[in-house]
Amino acid sequence: MQPCLPIEAAFPKPRHSRQARAAWGANVVTIGGDAPVRIQSMTNTDTQDAIGTAIQVKELAIAGSELVRITVNTPEAAAQVPYIREQLDRMGIAVPLIGDFHYNGHRLLTDYPDCAQALSKYRINPGNVGKGDKHDKQFGQMIEAAMRWNKPVRIGVNWGSLDQELLAGLMDVNSARAEPWDAKLVMYEALVTSAIDSAKLAESMGMDGSQVILSCKVSGVQDLISVYRELARRCDYPLHLGLTEAGMGTKGTVASSVALGILLQEGIGDTIRVSLTPQPGESRTQEVVIASEIIQGLGLRSFVPSVTACPGCGRTTSTTFQELAKQIDDYLRAQMPVWRKKYPGVEKMKVAVMGCIVNGPGESKHADIGISLPGTGEAPAAPVFIDGQKALTLRGENIVTEFHQIVENYIEKRFGTVAETA
Repeated sequence: MQPCLPIEAAFPKPRHSRQARAAWGANVVTIGGDAPVRIQSMTNTDTQDAIGTAIQVKELAIAGSELVRITVNTPEAAAQVPYIREQLDRMGIAVPLIGDFHYNGHRLLTDYPDCAQALSKYRINPGNVGKGDKHDKQFGQMIEAAMRWNKPVRIGVNWGSLDQELLAGLMDVNSARAEPWDAKLVMYEALVTSAIDSAKLAESMGMDGSQVILSCKVSGVQDLISVYRELARRCDYPLHLGLTEAGMGTKGTVASSVALGILLQEGIGDTIRVSLTPQPGESRTQEVVIASEIIQGLGLRSFVPSVTACPGCGRTTSTTFQELAKQIDDYLRAQMPVWRKKYPGVEKMKVAVMGCIVNGPGESKHADIGISLPGTGEAPAAPVFIDGQKALTLRGENIVTEFHQIVENYIEKRFGTVAETA
């Protein structure tokens, strides 16, 4: 009997983009080609506050952001960039910094060479580099700075700041068609054209094409998918994905997950950012957590051990399994900054915390280590499975504490040995 879905269709398609590199010191982050899909984030601090910005960059890097973008919008901000880099180096945070430039980037990169050198990559918005005759000149000054300091650039188009002269020209062309396109399609074409033409302009100025990354950000899920499919079809530059202004909370999380998940599954995208509006009191690192979950959920990379837990039903009226699942998940995430070096491979571990006998034993067997807690009416016993085999049964009032210790012992035994012999 043939499977209804070819096996290869269940996995993301390989990416065919070129490679670019963003480096700071010995930390080289390769983007595109066969490199892993990278996670990127952006600070929301005032860059003039060098200490505050460095602290937030550190938090984002520890959470898993492999590149961090900072706003460079004023001479005062540009002057602080070298000090931000210095503070990060003192803290042992080697994450590459990306400078986000709009309107005056050509002046800042020229007037503040220490800033230009301290950054690992520049983001250039072709819609905000100048109008008319100034456009190519000011764009060229930024490209010259990138070549002088050997920095890659991301040419980042955004439909909220699209080159209006380009859009107007394409609208005129469209109106002359026998069958004009829908206005939205013209917008798509303007985004893709702006990105690709800007990349070609940079190459004509001497920029190495392998140092160019493109993005075309919009805020609608279907719009993003359509634009990036066309962008990927027409070029082989590495692509940065992100649903711009995705929103906050559930809306932003779901919209970003759907859009980025579909594109990554099709082999489109080399770096991603989840652009969440933080809820009051929420850490900026939440967008990094969601980005890592998208990539890990697709099976592209592993960042933290995964915890499988049942949703609960009438058979699982106890909240014990919910509390244990959260406790274990929080513990694993909190330990990962240390465990990445101490226990290589632990990020691929799977833990199951189940709430009754229906699926509990089966899910626990599929995990590296799992527990099936008693549901309503079941005997007060919790079998623990390790590497697919039933290892022991926990009883009494200390099941949660005992299982927590079993997980710790398992990690030490399995992954600690790897670390010691590596």
